[in-house]
Amino acid sequence: MKDLTNTFGNLYQPVKALLIMQKTGNDHQSDFYIESYDMDVSGCPINGHPLSIQESHKLAKALQVNEKKAQGFLNPKGLMPPNVLTINSSSSGFAVWHTPPQQIKLLFIESLGIPSGMAHVPAMVWKAGKNSLQVFAVTETDFTEDTLLYHAPYFNVYPDGRVCMGNVQISIPKDCGLEQFMELWQSDFFNSYFSHLFGGHQPVKGNIVQLWQHLTESGEQFPTDVLIPNKFQIKHLIR
Repeated sequence: MKDLTNTFGNLYQPVKALLIMQKTGNDHQSDFYIESYDMDVSGCPINGHPLSIQESHKLAKALQVNEKKAQGFLNPKGLMPPNVLTINSSSSGFAVWHTPPQQIKLLFIESLGIPSGMAHVPAMVWKAGKNSLQVFAVTETDFTEDTLLYHAPYFNVYPDGRVCMGNVQISIPKDCGLEQFMELWQSDFFNSYFSHLFGGHQPVKGNIVQLWQHLTESGEQFPTDVLIPNKFQIKHLIR
């Protein structure tokens, strides 16, 4: 069997186990006894003993550190960046932001017949959490809740904007600030190889392979008239 442990993120080894016991009876619901166990080399609990004051302090400190990291998630360094549309900074939160039309390096698998290289892309709207990303194209520069979104004109994107990141390793720190968060997702998206469409989804008018062949070779601005509206507006992303 193939060893997959190297493909995971951080690995954690058990070092301590707590057994929480509650005194029986309705009059003792706040009466608890906590027993602490060490772990042997194979991860089995040994040496059971009452939780000590020193162990309690270490546990409380660890919980405080994790709480502070969670509280730092999606916090901006200073003023809110002007391209941010909304943020939800809870531990399972998300950010929605937009980027202007730009020229950027795109990567395509060889079998598509599209040369990897610099190309102009349209203005985009991004929605990302710690483990997921949605992308859309947009033609407007002034945003409201009713701003219409278009299918992102790329491979690897589902009709609802969800991005298949393939073998790209997603690693968003618990205390990731807003600016770093946006930079990481944009870098991960544009540094992954575009490879395939999903089912019968056609994200642009016409042939998407010919479109990107032309744009990577000509250096022309992205033609927004090939974009196809989808069912989403900004308001569907921020709620």
